[in-house]
Amino acid sequence: MLALLLAVLGGVVLVGWVNGADARALAGTRTVPVLVIVEDVPAGTPVEELGDAVELSELPAMSVSGGALDSLDSVAGFVTGTDFAAGEQLVAARFEDPDAALPAGTVEVPTGLSEVSVLLDPQRAVGSRLAAGDTVGVYVSQVLSDGTGQTHAVLHGVLVTQVQGAPAPTEADPEADAETVAAGAPTGALLVTLAVRSADAESVVYGQEHGTVYLSLEPAGADTADTRVIDPGSIYAGATR
Repeated sequence: MLALLLAVLGGVVLVGWVNGADARALAGTRTVPVLVIVEDVPAGTPVEELGDAVELSELPAMSVSGGALDSLDSVAGFVTGTDFAAGEQLVAARFEDPDAALPAGTVEVPTGLSEVSVLLDPQRAVGSRLAAGDTVGVYVSQVLSDGTGQTHAVLHGVLVTQVQGAPAPTEADPEADAETVAAGAPTGALLVTLAVRSADAESVVYGQEHGTVYLSLEPAGADTADTRVIDPGSIYAGATR
């Protein structure tokens, strides 16, 4: 009977010792309050909907991530910019302002510029190979009142902020013959949005309304010098080889 009593007493002492292990481990260690995720949270979740998915925990200061939050006040109105997994600390840098978030496939418009879009056939937009972030030259061709025409590069280094309607990229097939490749050429029109000064937007709109607009891809280092108005009288004059 005494042995049984001692065994029970020993078990109680052991449980108490285990339960106090965390407290002993933290003894003498400075802790800070941090919000911790207790259940997975997908990207795009409004802060106001986090609810029971987070709880305030005391963690050793040395293990707390930079920017970890102890309150949701500073990110009120924001959404989670990435997925959060249970056990992660809530970090301010992983939240974003839903009004400032850019749609996929777009780039930010530089301060002071406006956006204008042009609807173009593939051959007028580098075969539909343009993407947001590219820089392009804008060329305008028009038929004059006497029946002749003229073409001129009206803008250079224009930022493309979005391309809609471009074909999805596919991996090149090294075994494909020329006929197969030709059959895969893009045929649908695409909408290209450009970031320009308002004064330059006038040139783009005029070209779209009264002529034909072509875009050329202008990577860094492209030579854009010596462009000129091309018409029947100047098409061969001063042509470079």
